[in-house]
Amino acid sequence: MRRTFYLILSFLLSFHIYLNAQSIQKFYQINNFKTESGYTINNCKIGYRTFGSISKDSSNVVLYCSWFGGNSEAIGILINKYKFIDTTKYFIIAVDALGNGVSSSISNSDISDSVFYSLSISDMVNANYKLLTEHFGLNRIYAAIGGSMGSMQVLQMAVTYPEFAKKIIAYVATPRLCSSDLLWMATQQNLIESSLNCGMSEREVSRISEILSANFARTPDYVTKDIDRSEFQNYLDSFDKESKKIFTLQNYLTQLKAMMKHNISRDTNESMTEASEKIKAKMFIIVSKSDLLLNPSEAINLANLTSSRLLILDNNCGHLAVSCEIDRVRGEIANFLDE
Repeated sequence: MRRTFYLILSFLLSFHIYLNAQSIQKFYQINNFKTESGYTINNCKIGYRTFGSISKDSSNVVLYCSWFGGNSEAIGILINKYKFIDTTKYFIIAVDALGNGVSSSISNSDISDSVFYSLSISDMVNANYKLLTEHFGLNRIYAAIGGSMGSMQVLQMAVTYPEFAKKIIAYVATPRLCSSDLLWMATQQNLIESSLNCGMSEREVSRISEILSANFARTPDYVTKDIDRSEFQNYLDSFDKESKKIFTLQNYLTQLKAMMKHNISRDTNESMTEASEKIKAKMFIIVSKSDLLLNPSEAINLANLTSSRLLILDNNCGHLAVSCEIDRVRGEIANFLDE
């Protein structure tokens, strides 16, 4: 009996170690990574974590691209805590996008800031592609998924490398920014740059920037119902915290400027119809009807042009609509992946 107990305990400990080994932070170094703007990032490092087991024929690989300010650790929480993708079926490679403070960024590099400020979503896509093809030796993957800025990466991948991913899942997505998106992002850019130029501390600039973001991330209806007037001051005070050490304001600007350039139709004379004709992957596009950060109209149009599956979430959660219907979205994604 005791021997059986220790065997079970040993198995559980080994399994725990196996899971932790999979989810630890790892890096791949790209020598002389060429950016679209003509710069070279020497010893460009790409962070990633893996979850699940790869099949013998490598047919179950899913690339998970990080959102704005996100990282592979946060993706891991989404996968492990909320079971967002089934790790018993799929081998997930969660990648840290360039400029997020984990992969090569202003905050962890001695390369000129201008190099990073010139980065594009396509540069992130190309770095991800090199990680998968050069490091993992893959010539095709089963699927690529991403939300918000992650959606921009997977949609750009569908155009740039049309044969690489069999399926694309883009949530709170957009194939290019519309004027309202650009206005919001330009406001953030000008706020941060002007404030820093005036000598404000990073902590104070971050506080104001995050308050502004919170005002657009959810809808007024959600904020009104979720935060009682009597608790408002406590809510406001919660934005006053130490400056971020990883996703610094410089890294924030790096990814913000990359998003502002995002446009999958830029090489087809702004024709979304022509851009959509390049896409070979089967796509599932999820948008939020109440999204104030990324207007859903461009994504809905792309879904119609490509006859893709489209899910329009109709709640008061704005850009964070998926988190308010996570069980439903998880089920829809699982069904799409399993088809």
